[in-house]
Amino acid sequence: MKTILHELPAVGLIVLCAAVISAGFQLLLIPQEMLSGGISGVAMIVGYVTGLNIGWLYFALNVPVLLWGWKALGKRFVLLSLVSVISVSVFMQLIPVRPFSGEPVLSAVFGGVLVGAGTAVSLRYGGSTGGFDIIASIISRSRNLPVGALLLALNGIVVAALALYARNADAALYSMLSIFATGKVIDAVHTPHRKVTAFIVTNRAEELAEKLLRIPRGATLLKTKGAFTSAERDLLMTVTTRYELADLRKLVKETDPQAFVNVVQTVDVIGEFRQKR
Repeated sequence: MKTILHELPAVGLIVLCAAVISAGFQLLLIPQEMLSGGISGVAMIVGYVTGLNIGWLYFALNVPVLLWGWKALGKRFVLLSLVSVISVSVFMQLIPVRPFSGEPVLSAVFGGVLVGAGTAVSLRYGGSTGGFDIIASIISRSRNLPVGALLLALNGIVVAALALYARNADAALYSMLSIFATGKVIDAVHTPHRKVTAFIVTNRAEELAEKLLRIPRGATLLKTKGAFTSAERDLLMTVTTRYELADLRKLVKETDPQAFVNVVQTVDVIGEFRQKR
């Protein structure tokens, strides 16, 4: 029960993100017969050709991908992803297909932004919208590559299929614009591939290092001496990801409110680095 209560905020946020994604589908992309990419794009093509319900197609096509991700990404990730997939399918039944804008460029851009924002927040809180998100997350975890860029690459074949179906280059190009916007939003919000290095000057280095190792994040302990006061203090150096930086700030503030922290952008990390989703 404690575990369920702990996950309720994440579940609630993922359901809210599913509503945002569904709105992007039903109000902006589907009325213009565009694609969002990934499994949802495949569902859209099949729906356009056969007239079948795109929401339920989206759910059915995601089932085998979710089963694959069960072992590779863990039960929690897949279960939260399943919540997202079910919620998107249900919201697509509740939100009618109705063009919010008659301008294809606006529909492509803002549809991509809505889908990207919903997907990125779902990824940030431990889930995904299924489909290519899971495939991209598996590759990103092993290769340390941006999820959004991977999604853009994986979606090329889906857009090509739309071009063949529609026999209209405009629909494919608008869809590519939408997918590009989605990828950019995901990479702006979900940033586990971007590293930062934190230099922490503190008098409670051992306690802070012990907490960092529980995250788990490694740390290097250095002895330093203040140029102005000549006082000896400890310096901890640790490498973390952009989206874990808020947790690091909180941890340092709770452990040593007087600590001095300098955070710098890290271009690359050579050697062992524990990659988290």
